Amino acid sequence: MEKIIIQITSGKGPAECCRVVTCLHQMMIAQGKALNIDMQLLENKPGEINGTSLSVTLQAAGGSLAVFVEEWGGTIQWIAQSPYRPNHKRKNWFVGVCIFDIKELPPWDSKNVVFETTRSSGPGGQNVNKVETAVRGTHKPTGLQVFAMDSRSQLENKKLCLARLQAKVLAWQTEELIAAQQTRWLQHHNLERGNAVKVIRAPL
Repeated sequence: MEKIIIQITSGKGPAECCRVVTCLHQMMIAQGKALNIDMQLLENKPGEINGTSLSVTLQAAGGSLAVFVEEWGGTIQWIAQSPYRPNHKRKNWFVGVCIFDIKELPPWDSKNVVFETTRSSGPGGQNVNKVETAVRGTHKPTGLQVFAMDSRSQLENKKLCLARLQAKVLAWQTEELIAAQQTRWLQHHNLERGNAVKVIRAPL
């Protein structure tokens, strides 16, 4: 199944842009349901005002992603009166939607993981400490580490350690890629304002 990562970012925009991020998040979730796209929230960085977000990161999986990407990828212009500053003259608010294929992330290779075993501590009495059942896994390319001591079996702890480390590395890689894309969007923010891929007129 095809998967993509979506980040909606307010950039350095004011509270109104942060409100647009929240509204777009809700719109995408609703559209995802209509298109049978599975949407999962990966991260929501809240804004200073309740009901706003600095950025929202989603993972989408399904068969109608091409239509979704074509509609949303780029700069979104939202035209509305400010809900926070009623007398404010500005009515155009811009946010960025960064989308990339999850395949762009470096492939996971368990051969890049080094394991170390240590004696477990905690409940279980002396039997726990006699054998080195706890496992620490280190992903050599990134230096990320995970420690597992859930089971009395070293093999089971290795499996848990590997699964947790893979998830940790994926989250780190995703964050790095998103940060790079957000930086590029911010650099071109002024230029992109005149080139919105979607214009929405609705109250905030």
